[in-house]
Amino acid sequence: MTSSDPYVDSVVFQLLFSRAALSPAIAAAVIFTAAIWLFPGGIAWALSRGRRSIPGPSGVFLGMSSSLAHRVLAGLARSLDAFQLMAFSVGMTRFIVSSHPETAKEILSNSAFADRPIKESAYELLFHRAMGFAPFGEYWRNLRRISATYLFSPRRISSFGVHRVVIGESMVDEVKHQMERDGAVELKKVLHFGSLNNIMMSVFGKRFDFGKGDGTELEGLVKEGYQLLGMFNWSDHLPLLGLLDFQGIRRRCRKLVSRVNVFVGQIIEEHRIKRQASRSREADEREAADFVDVLLDLQEDEKLSDSDMIAVLWEMIFRGTDTVVILLEWTMARMVLHPEIQAKAQAEIDAVTGSSSRAVSTSDIQNLPYLQAIVKETLRMHPPGPLLSWARLAIHDVQVGKHFIPAGTTAMVNMWSITHDGRFWSEPNVFNPERFMAEEVNITGCDLRLAPFGAGRRVCPGKSMALATVHLWLAQLLHNFKWLPNSSSAVDLSECLNMSLEMKNPLVCAAVPRF
Repeated sequence: MTSSDPYVDSVVFQLLFSRAALSPAIAAAVIFTAAIWLFPGGIAWALSRGRRSIPGPSGVFLGMSSSLAHRVLAGLARSLDAFQLMAFSVGMTRFIVSSHPETAKEILSNSAFADRPIKESAYELLFHRAMGFAPFGEYWRNLRRISATYLFSPRRISSFGVHRVVIGESMVDEVKHQMERDGAVELKKVLHFGSLNNIMMSVFGKRFDFGKGDGTELEGLVKEGYQLLGMFNWSDHLPLLGLLDFQGIRRRCRKLVSRVNVFVGQIIEEHRIKRQASRSREADEREAADFVDVLLDLQEDEKLSDSDMIAVLWEMIFRGTDTVVILLEWTMARMVLHPEIQAKAQAEIDAVTGSSSRAVSTSDIQNLPYLQAIVKETLRMHPPGPLLSWARLAIHDVQVGKHFIPAGTTAMVNMWSITHDGRFWSEPNVFNPERFMAEEVNITGCDLRLAPFGAGRRVCPGKSMALATVHLWLAQLLHNFKWLPNSSSAVDLSECLNMSLEMKNPLVCAAVPRF
């Protein structure tokens, strides 16, 4: 029998001893990792301080990167019976989401949620200096006051009614042109051109010919901005990835902003030159001035720098375009799918205008309650911001219901879930404008069963202008045409959540002149 090699014995002993010593540590690590991973609400909530009692999925929630995140969250809330409040983690970011009017009101009306979490793309695109993402404080309040007084006041909205009518008529002409040329209309393109020109008139006092020169440049800027702000960016939730920019979002944002600075900066400079050429302006001329003039008039008192003006004006263009386009496209899709509702709306319009005797005017809208009910029902079925677009951020510890919410938590409201909940709406999956004829529902943030523009301090300041525009253009489109399905493609109501909830496949339909 041969004796063993003492060197080999020593190595084997050390390996066995090491394994024996490490196994408790490994086991503890596995148990700790499993406990964190399986914690209700996920990793970020497991590592947060304070008592945690909010139900939610464990691990890392990947549903926010889905194009149907609003439906995924609604399904999870239903399965966990977490309508009041549900917690989840995306990377190291803590989230809560409300799918109930009571807790939604608590979140949106609470001063603790006065800020918005600033996404990397929003920061890079200058929105941290504009009203949407600027921190709650004196600068934000100043921007809010300026926009409410000089851009979104009832008098201001009314004064631009003539421009909205003219733009609506130009869209009617474009629909006729596309029908003659193609036999069908891709409505989103028509609406986008009209909406962008509408906001350009309000903000910059000028219109563009799209497909040419500055019009092409502006279209490209807005399209690229939508894509970047709507993209899910893992760098927002996993800080180490921010160093890599592996999705290329930061690089694209900086390239876009350099173009925005040139484009908007040039328009500001054009206004300065015109003002120097005509320094004596009457009060009524000032009233008709565009928003650039307003900012320049206030510059000495309010001290807005050129870079801040560019950020504010860029946001006005950006945010003022998509809601109107998306809401109208969904509405027109419903008109094609529900010809009896379309016919009833057209009969209402004809009764007010005298059929073909005259065109629709802004003053007619107040006499078209059924048309307004159609818009409300579309907002209920297809809210442009199903998660109320941009979330809120807890700036300090706060209590929501019976739950403790630590500072730094991102809060959302799933408006889509609320508007499709049978506890709050009868037959929630049926498109029925009549429900709003039977019951008056305030959609400006008072009734959280339907608050498509948000509520509280961060409610959308342009909601009245958006509704005035949508009501008028819808009336013009329905007055002039009977809308029918396209012979080669059916209406597809599939959704795609980017920055807003869009139709996955653009609406292509036929428009037959009524007169």
